[in-house]
Amino acid sequence: MVKLDRYIGSSVFMAILAVLGIILGLATLFAFIDEMGEISDTYTLVDVLSYVLLTAPRRMYEMLPMAALIGCLIGLGSLASNSELTIMRAAGVSIGRIVWAVMKPMLVLMLAGVLVGEYVAPPAETAAQANRSLAQGSGDAQSARHGLWHRQGDEFIHVNSVQPNGILYGVTRYRFDKERHMLSASFAKRANFENDHWQLSDVTTTLFHERSTEVVSTPQERWDVALSPQLLNTVIMVPESLSISGLWSYIHYLADQGLNNGRYWLAFWVKVLQPLVTAALVLMAISFIFGPLRSVTLGQRVFTGVLVGFTFRIVQDLLGPSSQVFGFPPLLSVLVPAGVCAVAGLWLLRRAG
Repeated sequence: MVKLDRYIGSSVFMAILAVLGIILGLATLFAFIDEMGEISDTYTLVDVLSYVLLTAPRRMYEMLPMAALIGCLIGLGSLASNSELTIMRAAGVSIGRIVWAVMKPMLVLMLAGVLVGEYVAPPAETAAQANRSLAQGSGDAQSARHGLWHRQGDEFIHVNSVQPNGILYGVTRYRFDKERHMLSASFAKRANFENDHWQLSDVTTTLFHERSTEVVSTPQERWDVALSPQLLNTVIMVPESLSISGLWSYIHYLADQGLNNGRYWLAFWVKVLQPLVTAALVLMAISFIFGPLRSVTLGQRVFTGVLVGFTFRIVQDLLGPSSQVFGFPPLLSVLVPAGVCAVAGLWLLRRAG
């Protein structure tokens, strides 16, 4: 039975890896073509290649559930097409035993996905965003197309480029009073983090008085703000690119600042529950093989897998923003689609048994 489990698991595992490689290759190619439109004198083809390669781990992590669904359909489907599953069932192997044989390598794959999403993709994504923003220009106020906005107390901050080593380029700050009147606007070409504060360089500040303005230029200026380099590296990335620990820290930082953190809660639950979602999709794929897709062609199985995978993704993408609009917990937008898949899979397997 150990050899049988290994044979079933290896067949499914290799199919999933093949599907993941194909999907990732296509996504990387499309990302490269899309990024080609950003090429300029400073943002060269080498920079585009570097950006696309550094963002590949994040794309691989996001595509793992769909690859698991389609790969399971192909792997188990090939065994069904060769009547191997029929022989196993005739020899007394239960459906539960086959499900467990498929799930064992899936546990390894899900663990690898969690490690990539937590320790590989976030730093690679940070480096990709930092290199691109620096190459696209950071010398003038708000000239970088991919800069970031952030609010800290009564200051609204725009940074053209954030480097992972605690260096900022092109820092613009707007300060307002409680009546939302602008008090000052300043621009610093560079900022370095030193212990517990930022040191601004080449600072030009415009002070708005009641009937006049005043421009002050200073070579150095201390900037006390509760933004560490680690926190800024979190701010520059979209929530879906952050690690679970990074999301948890930033969610509570936004809560302390009185800002909306619903989008980050949604990304947090998507990442935390991704292994559960992947397992639900694989369970549904197994049920298809023993049910409606028992004796169809490989092309039909692939088409069904792609259709179900895209439907699941669309439903999840619709429920996520809906939780922000209608106010229901983001956790439900992740659990409901996964729960429907799991229940449907269990029901089909029970009918097949």
